[in-house]
Amino acid sequence: MSYLDIKAGEKVVLDAPKGVPEQVHLFDQKSIDAINAALAARRPLLIRGEPGVGKSQLARAAAKRLNRAYVSHVVDAHSESRDLLWHFDAVQRLADAQLGTALGETPDEVKEKLHIDNYLHPGPLWWVFNWQNAKDQAEKLKQNPPYQFADCAPENGAVLLIDEIDKAEADLPNGLLEALGEGRFTPMGRKEPVCVSEIFPLVIITTNEDRALPNAFLRRCLVLHLDLFDQKAPIAILVERAKAHFPGLDEEKVIKPAAEQMLNDRATAKSNQQQPLPGQAEFFDLLRAVKTLSEQGKGEPESLIAKVAPYVLQKQAGAKE
Repeated sequence: MSYLDIKAGEKVVLDAPKGVPEQVHLFDQKSIDAINAALAARRPLLIRGEPGVGKSQLARAAAKRLNRAYVSHVVDAHSESRDLLWHFDAVQRLADAQLGTALGETPDEVKEKLHIDNYLHPGPLWWVFNWQNAKDQAEKLKQNPPYQFADCAPENGAVLLIDEIDKAEADLPNGLLEALGEGRFTPMGRKEPVCVSEIFPLVIITTNEDRALPNAFLRRCLVLHLDLFDQKAPIAILVERAKAHFPGLDEEKVIKPAAEQMLNDRATAKSNQQQPLPGQAEFFDLLRAVKTLSEQGKGEPESLIAKVAPYVLQKQAGAKE
């Protein structure tokens, strides 16, 4: 089994589509230890923390550093546990049934064509549990495998990100207990279960704490708390990460003042009990805007911070510029 063989502070550059800002992830020791523990225990890793602290990015960075295939699924209020296992295309099956009748196909022909397996699309957990099995099933339906970034190969195993699981009702995590606990599940209409292949996947699950998760689900997870802004030296941490993302920016004149501005606005919003609190994501947006505007001759970076900050950092209802 491969583990994260990386030192704290090491930078991993993540692929991004053309026109999208490049993403950089700096691994800290807590994240390295938590991921390696999850790999060793063969358990999912639940990451707790506020939005914008880097929970989702950690999954992509781990996949790239482990050279594993990467699959992601964003949960919403309408998500069900079955969405992560398989999707049965009932609409297409009904259309094919109606077409077969119109074309005068025999009952045996219709029965064969309408077999459940012909409409069963592999879900994210199916792909990471057994990539080849999912690929064989997908090819029957002319479905493509999940897109992979460079250096991510399924023969090395897979990483699954289940993002914002707290957006769904408790039925979703409860419905994943068997699959995550036993490493197997049985798709609709099949007798044989889909089981984890040789390499157990790394499943990373994120929550923004909008809804409590069931205790039975928590017992099947390891938990990592990412609390960037509760640490003793948040400015030092922000500066370190900003220098990795924006190596050309002046630390004393631009990065530190931007970090101080963000933390001041964060403290004001927190004292006024306003949400959302500005965080790391907004801090990077501020630096990116300042850097781009200064390169285009719109002003000096130092003066642009005060001009841009209100629009980036003050998103709460009732916030004053």
